[in-house]
Parts: sequence; structure tokens; C-alpha cells
Amino acid sequence: MTVALLALPDTLTMATATQALRGLEPALAGSGGAQVEVDATALRDYDSAALAVLLQLRRNVQAAGGDLCIKGAPKLLAELAQLYGVDGALPGLEEQAAA
Repeated sequence: MTVALLALPDTLTMATATQALRGLEPALAGSGGAQVEVDATALRDYDSAALAVLLQLRRNVQAAGGDLCIKGAPKLLAELAQLYGVDGALPGLEEQAAA
């Protein structure tokens, strides 16, 4: 299976989410059927909008026949996902929350 890499920006908040999603979606265009690894190590300034962006990215990847896994997410983002009950829908975050 092909693995596509996608890097999140350092800021992903309500103010930047739409722009960030528009910037990330074209990178998914050629990933049909691939495993997409989202690198979240650069993420420093974020809020719950980051979860919405990640969920939308996963929906897009799954619609193309692939799946998504998040690597290097900040522990607080993983805990936020757990609080909202979406950690199970974002593979990789549940491991980070447990760390």
C-alpha cells in the first residue's frame, strides 16, 4: 500500500481552519487508496477546529478508498479529542492520549 505524507501547519485554529483545509486537500487529490500519514509535529497553536480539520481530512481520504493516521500530535490535542469523544475516529491520537 502506498503511503502519502501530509504535514499540518503550526497554527490550526478557528481563524485558520478553512484556509488550512483548503491548503491540505489538494495534497490528497493523488492519494487514492493510499494510507495517509498526517505529521502533526509542527502543531503549536490549535483549538477544537484542528479536530474538525482532521476529521474532514479522514473523511476525504476514506472516500477515496484510503485511511488516515496521525503522527506526532501534541498530547493536549489527543486529550481534547478524547474529551470530545472523537479520538477513536482519528487513528494515532488515541495512542498519544495514553502516552
